[in-house]
Amino acid sequence: MTEPSPAERYARATSARQHPETAEFASRQAFTLDPFQIDGCESLEEGRSVLVAAPTGAGKTIVGEFAIHLAMSTPRDKAFYTTPMKALSNQKFRELVEVYGAENVGLLTGDTNINANARVVVMTTEVLRNMLYASSSALRDLRFVVMDEVHYLADRFRGAVWEEVIIHLPPEVRLVSLSATVSNAEEFGDWLDTVRGETDIIVSETRPVPLEQHVLVRGDLLPLFDDRAGVATAQVNQELLRIRSATGQTYERNRNAMQNRRADGQHRRPHKGGQRSIRPANSRRMERIDRPEVIELLARATLLPAIFFIFSRVGCDAAVQQVRRSGVRLTDADERRAIRELVEERTRNLAEEDLAVLGFWEWRENLERGVASHHAGLLPAFKEIVEELFRRKLVKVVFATETLALGINMPARTVVLEKLEKFNGEARVAITSGEYTQLTGRAGRRGIDVEGHAIVQWTEGMDPQSVAALASRRTYPLNSSFRPTYNMAVNLIDQFGRPAARDILESSFAQFQADRAVVGLAREVRAAEESLRGYAEAMACDRGDFAEYAAIRVALGEVENLNRKDATASRATRDARQQERESLRKRMQRHPCHSCPEREQHSRWAERHRKLARQVDRMRSQIDARTGTVARVFDRVVEVLTALDYVRVESDGSATLTAAGRTMRRIYGERDLLVAESIRTGIWDSLDAPSLAALVCALVYEPRRDEAGPGERGLPRGRFRDALTATESLWQQLDDLEQDHRLPGSEPPASGLSQAMYSWARGALLDRVLSEADMAAGDFVRWVKQTIDLLDQLSLVADAPLASTARTALDAVRRGIVTYVAG
Repeated sequence: MTEPSPAERYARATSARQHPETAEFASRQAFTLDPFQIDGCESLEEGRSVLVAAPTGAGKTIVGEFAIHLAMSTPRDKAFYTTPMKALSNQKFRELVEVYGAENVGLLTGDTNINANARVVVMTTEVLRNMLYASSSALRDLRFVVMDEVHYLADRFRGAVWEEVIIHLPPEVRLVSLSATVSNAEEFGDWLDTVRGETDIIVSETRPVPLEQHVLVRGDLLPLFDDRAGVATAQVNQELLRIRSATGQTYERNRNAMQNRRADGQHRRPHKGGQRSIRPANSRRMERIDRPEVIELLARATLLPAIFFIFSRVGCDAAVQQVRRSGVRLTDADERRAIRELVEERTRNLAEEDLAVLGFWEWRENLERGVASHHAGLLPAFKEIVEELFRRKLVKVVFATETLALGINMPARTVVLEKLEKFNGEARVAITSGEYTQLTGRAGRRGIDVEGHAIVQWTEGMDPQSVAALASRRTYPLNSSFRPTYNMAVNLIDQFGRPAARDILESSFAQFQADRAVVGLAREVRAAEESLRGYAEAMACDRGDFAEYAAIRVALGEVENLNRKDATASRATRDARQQERESLRKRMQRHPCHSCPEREQHSRWAERHRKLARQVDRMRSQIDARTGTVARVFDRVVEVLTALDYVRVESDGSATLTAAGRTMRRIYGERDLLVAESIRTGIWDSLDAPSLAALVCALVYEPRRDEAGPGERGLPRGRFRDALTATESLWQQLDDLEQDHRLPGSEPPASGLSQAMYSWARGALLDRVLSEADMAAGDFVRWVKQTIDLLDQLSLVADAPLASTARTALDAVRRGIVTYVAG
C-alpha cells in the first residue's frame, strides 16, 4: 500500500478535526472509505441532505449507514431506512440488527411488523408513504430517511410513492438518496434541492473492483476491448470483428437462402435425396458450448462463483437440470455437509407434506452440487437460502433472472450473459445499457476479487460493436413516472386543502422535468402561504373580523384615490363616488375593530397580508400559464371524486371530503376507487371468508398476457359469482366515468387465480392449490401476500359485516408456506 504524502496526511487530519463523527465511523469500517463515501458522510455531518449516485457494488449504502450512526449518536433521534422490495428490507434489517442489536432495530413491510417503535426502522417505501398520510406518531424525532434504490421512482407502477415521500417528509428530516449511476443526476439533485432544501450531489462512476469484459466464442474467452480497461474510448477487439465478418456473411447468406426456399414453397427440412444443406463446406459456424462446459471452463480459469443471467424462469430451472444430468459437482464433502446443515436448519419448520410439492429433495441435492436457480417462482425462503449459500461461497453457480440484479447483496466473481435480449411481455427486445450495467454490476466482490468479469456468449449474428456500446455506456436517464391517484388526492385535500394540494403536485419531479420553473414558483407559493398564515394571526383582533375591517379601509382608500386622480369625471360619477365614500366611511367607523387600541398595528399586518396575497395570486397565474400537466390530471381526478361524492367542491374552488372520502384515505393500491365504491355500495357484504379472499385476489392479480380467463365453470360457485359480476359491472361504470374525464382508466378484474385462492382459504392442501393455480409456489405466495394486504385494509376501513369477514379471510389465507420464513 502506497504511503500517503505529507499533504494527504495533513488533509486527512484536518478533515478528522472538522468531521469527528465521519472519522470515528470510518475507523470502524473493514475497509478504507472511498472519496465519494467520505464526501457523503461529511455532507450529512454538516447538516445537509445528499444524493449519492454510484455504480452497483460501489458501496453507496455506507452513506446511508452513516446517517443511522448519526441518529444513534444522540439520545432521541430516529432513522428510517426504506427499500423498494421486502427482500431488501429483510436483508437490511438483519444487517442492522448485527450492528445495533435487536432492541434498537425494527422492520415494517406490510406483512411483517417487528419492533415498530425502534429508533432505527427498516421498511418498504409504501409503508413510509402511508405513515406520512396518517401523520403517524412514529414520525416524531425522525432525523434521517435513507431511500435506497431511489431510481425506482422511474418505475411505472410504484414510482409515484418515492416522490410522495420526498415531497411530504417534514422539512427538518435530512434525506439520503442512494441511486444507481444515472445520466441526469444533476437534474434530479436540483429537484431534491428545490423541494428538500440544501442537498449535495455526489456522483462516482468508479467501480471499486474493475470490470473485465469478455466474449465467449466456442471455448475461448476473448477480451471485448483491445484496451483491457474497457472505457468508452477503448477499441473493440479486432479478432472479434474478424469473426463477425467471417460468420456474419455466412449468416446473411444462409438467412437469405432460407427465405428464398420458403418463398419457393420448399420445406425447411429437405426430403431424402432432395436439396442438400446450403451451408458452404468452408463456412465457420460458432457453435455454443454447453453450460456444463462453460462452468468447467470458468472453474479452470478460477472465475467462480458465477451468476448466469437467463431471462426466463423455465430457462433457469432447465439450466440447473442440465448441469445436474452432466454430473458436474462443484463442492467437496465438507462443503456439502455445511450446505445440508444450513438447509435443514432453515427449513425445519416447513410442513412435511409440503416438501415433495415444493421439489425440496431435488432442490437440496442441486444445492449440495453447488448449483441453484434464483427467480420469482421460488418460495421466498428458498431464495434467501440460495443467497446465503452463495455469499458463503458454498453454492458456486446460480442461474438467475434479472430480478437478482435489483439491489440484493449477492456479488459474484463472474457474470455470464447468455443472450442480450429478453421477452418484455409482448416481444423479444434488446436489453438496454442501463440493464447491462445493472446485471454486470454483480461481478466483482469488494475485498475478495482484484477484478470482476463480465462474459457475453457469442451468438450467430452478434455485432461486437453493439456489445461494446452496451458495455461502454454506464449511465441511463432517470425519468419520473409520477401521476396523481384517487387516494393521493383525498389525502392531499384532507391535509392541505385543494389549492395547496395543486401547489404540492406542481413540486413533483414529473412537473420539474416538464417545466423546471414551475417547481420554484410552487415552492415560493408554499412559503408565502406560511407567511400569510402568520400575518393572519398577527392581525387577529379580539373585537371582530379584522380582515373584513381591513377590506373596508382598502375599498375606501381606492375610492378616494379615484376622486383625486379623475378630476374630469362627470358630476353624476363624482356624486356616486361621494355617496360610496360616505357609506364606506360609516361602515368603517361602526365596525367593532375601529375602536381597538391596537388598530393601527393590526392594520400594518393586514397591509402586509394584502400585498403578499396579491403576490401569491400573481405567482399562481404564472403557474397556471405554464404547463401544469400534473395539476391538470389532479383536477380531473378531483372531478371524478366529486361526481361520486367523495369530495365536495365549493363555489370558491375549495374542497372537503365526505365520509366516503375519509374512508378512501386509508385504501392504497391500483384499485383504490373500485375498492372504495365496492365497500360503499355493499356488493361484498354477503360474501363468506373464502369467497371474499377469492374476490380480493381478482383485484390484485395480474395475469400473463397470454393467459386465458378461467371461464364461469372454473370459478367458485354461490355468492362469489354474483359479487364478481357486480364488481365487474361497477368497474365498467367507473372506467366509463374516467374516460369521460380524460383519465386512462384501469384493467378489468382478473379472476384467473380466484378458484385457487378460494380453495386455499378453505384449507385445501398445497399440491391441489398449486395445480389449480398452475403456477410456481413463489408466485402463488406473492399473490397471496398481496391479497392479504388488501384484506387487511378492508378489515380496518370497512364496517361490519365486511370488516369481520375480511379478518376471517385474512387468517384463513395466512397459513402454511405463506407464513414460512427461512430459519
